[in-house]
Amino acid sequence: MAGLASAAALGETGYEVDLYEARPFLGGRATSYPLNDNSEEVIDNCQHVLLRCCVNLLDFYRRLGVEGKVAFHREFHFVEPGGRISTLKRGALPAPAHFAGAFLRMPMLGLAEKAAIARGLLAIRREYARREDLDRITMAEWLAEKRQPPRAVERFWRQVLVSAVNEELDRMAAGHGLQVFQLGFLAQSDSCEMGIPAAPLGELYNAEAWKRFPSVRLHTRTPVERVAVRGGRVRGVSAGGSETGAETVILAVPFERAAALAPEAGLCFDGWEHSPITGIHLWFDRPVTSLPHGTLLDRTIQWFFNKREGRYLQIVVSASRSLLSMPRQEVIELAVRELGEFLPETRRARIEKAHVVKEARATWSAKPGLEATRPGPRTRIEGLYLAGDWIRTGWPATMEGAVRGGYLAAEAVSGNRFLAPDVS
Repeated sequence: MAGLASAAALGETGYEVDLYEARPFLGGRATSYPLNDNSEEVIDNCQHVLLRCCVNLLDFYRRLGVEGKVAFHREFHFVEPGGRISTLKRGALPAPAHFAGAFLRMPMLGLAEKAAIARGLLAIRREYARREDLDRITMAEWLAEKRQPPRAVERFWRQVLVSAVNEELDRMAAGHGLQVFQLGFLAQSDSCEMGIPAAPLGELYNAEAWKRFPSVRLHTRTPVERVAVRGGRVRGVSAGGSETGAETVILAVPFERAAALAPEAGLCFDGWEHSPITGIHLWFDRPVTSLPHGTLLDRTIQWFFNKREGRYLQIVVSASRSLLSMPRQEVIELAVRELGEFLPETRRARIEKAHVVKEARATWSAKPGLEATRPGPRTRIEGLYLAGDWIRTGWPATMEGAVRGGYLAAEAVSGNRFLAPDVS
């Protein structure tokens, strides 16, 4: 998405852009594809969501003319084993108190736990962007410092943050955790509205959308083998066995590939790690829920999304290291067994088909100490720029972070302003 954002921004301002993609479809880690060669079923590689505070991602969708394909939801459903639901939604009070009424009525937490969470949220208001050690401590350490009860940590803080940042609390830099709550829950009353694409992700960047940018040429199934560098500056790219000349190259690949494509840039990612995501797709013979989505408490599976009339659900497990070595059939059995604790109708339904997507390198791990090592969009090679959710965007590895990385690269190339400021 970083490369797509760069191409859209530069193409809109008149630059001639050639966009190379190794696969037959666009979107990178946020895309969709046919379930198999003989199926008309198109699935997302994983359910990707956004919040209203993802202002650059929304700007990118507007550039492509697809913002209408995102449906926004104002309620979050926390589901306990046994099926009891706690609903979090904004009320009439202004931010940051807009959740107060619904939060106090949520049965999943006791009064003392809610009071502790309220103290923690007030601490975020005081400390976000002011406290200097937030990249040196973990979110778990910050929560312990704020004396958050174990059940409040497990059912509230962890439930939100592991999904948002794709990392466990004891591996996540506190700065990223505070950012999620400050921008997504406290800054504005509508910042937390959750956007879910109403079409397969790949449709958001299909060829029709790119007709808006006649100076952008798409080259799918064309992996770049090397950035051509001679005399200290970019000369082009090698792809498909031949070299294409270019004055400027934006390298928008995962961080683990960037150094190999342009070794002259001297990029170093020592100490960087990945965090996985697992998506489990389940098709039932009957509707099993009327909820549009739900976050699932106290179990391995974390979220479900109702993809089609309650009969097709997508289950998401973030930071899913425990599932990587598990056979796919066992992952399916685990998901079906646990889902039955939340949605009883699944125990009476028959599974028509199931599919598991394990992304071992879904995101970079947002661990403490990494911020200082994230590069900016410029490199020491003249004409070579970097774009990705892994450059210094100010955000963790998200679709918003990827688009920010793309816009920052486009700004460095053109001198124009594309990046929208965070909500405040």
